[in-house]
Amino acid sequence: MSQMKRGLHNTPPDGGWGWMIVIGCFFVTVCTRAVTRCISIFFVEFQLYFGQDYSRTAWIHSIVDCTTMLCAPLGSFVSNHFSCQVGIILGGVLASIGLVLSSFATSLEYLYLTLGLLTGLGFALCYSPAIAMVGKYFEKRKALAYGIAMSGSGIGTFILAPVVQLLIEQFSWRGALLILGGFVSNLCVCGALMRPIHLKEDYSHYPLRLEQTENDPDNRRTLGPSCLPLCQDCNHKSICYCSKKEYSFLLKPKFIILAISFLFLAYGCSPPFVYLVPYALSVGVSHQEAAFLMSILGIIDIVGNISFGWLTDRRFLKKHRYCCYLIAVGLDGLSCLFLPILTCFKLLIPFSVMFGYFDGAYVALIPVVTGDVVGTSSLSSALGVVFFLHAVPYLVSPPIAGRSLTVGWWIQLVTTLQHSSLVDSL
Repeated sequence: MSQMKRGLHNTPPDGGWGWMIVIGCFFVTVCTRAVTRCISIFFVEFQLYFGQDYSRTAWIHSIVDCTTMLCAPLGSFVSNHFSCQVGIILGGVLASIGLVLSSFATSLEYLYLTLGLLTGLGFALCYSPAIAMVGKYFEKRKALAYGIAMSGSGIGTFILAPVVQLLIEQFSWRGALLILGGFVSNLCVCGALMRPIHLKEDYSHYPLRLEQTENDPDNRRTLGPSCLPLCQDCNHKSICYCSKKEYSFLLKPKFIILAISFLFLAYGCSPPFVYLVPYALSVGVSHQEAAFLMSILGIIDIVGNISFGWLTDRRFLKKHRYCCYLIAVGLDGLSCLFLPILTCFKLLIPFSVMFGYFDGAYVALIPVVTGDVVGTSSLSSALGVVFFLHAVPYLVSPPIAGRSLTVGWWIQLVTTLQHSSLVDSL
């Protein structure tokens, strides 16, 4: 008991080993979100090898994305009841095995199971626990820390995309998946960096448990054998109490409103990344210029992650981070509103800059505003729920958009959904 007390921190240290946690989380986002984005590079190879259309092949990306988000509460559960290290290392092993097994695929259905479900499950066990750990180590510089950690998705995509394409050209898609499996196994190293930290907030509301009384000599003298069944019953109730407290944030009205906004936002945030290039080509932009627009969007997204995180950590904005999140979401949707009237390369450049910056800005603030609403002790569980809400939109929005909707109509729908999330948050 006394040893645990010595290990408790009144407040997050805001530095020290916390920066190693940020580095670990950065590489977790590289190995999960960036690798997930790079799966789309295999689409043409899968289409040619298995002789399937784009819609059936696109389900691979949708399944891995959906599974990552759908199983996020499972990642939070493992992290809360075992440790963040156990969750991330286990997830790294599963994701690596999934990619290695995918290199032996004989059908798309095989890839649905290995690359979609197994790899997605591994990513789920890693993603939300790693993000939650950053929130436990930082308070004053939380937004900046999250901005750096979340930028791994953009930086990783920027670096990995040409590397994966080169691997496919040199070793075929099977060899590339095998090498990616080895690369993703580095999640186990990231997991080893996640040193647990115990904050007094995590224990302040918990009842005394049986294990804490057993080693106390005073309690041994005062508690006789006749009290043992009562103590065991109290211990059982204590565990139930902890489980209830773990998800008590679900009853908070502010979290419910925030969750609804995340649900609408999830439907609208990914299609612009998918359909910017097709839209640019449809208005007469060359292939090279369309690809350059995506590069601009990706780089500015990274700038938004870090700079907006640093900005919202300033003293004059720290108390207004929720409002900053709303502004970022609103301006992100507003940029899509003007997209149908942007019909040349020069006009699409400002769109790529504006959309990319505010997309990176609000993504970095999602765990920050969630932590501000639920507190540090419930952050891991809350992020599991938040990412869970992204599952269905990530699964259905790309196939629906690709199968039946025109680009212009989809852009208007995206804008409507993003502004709906803003109204819900208000």
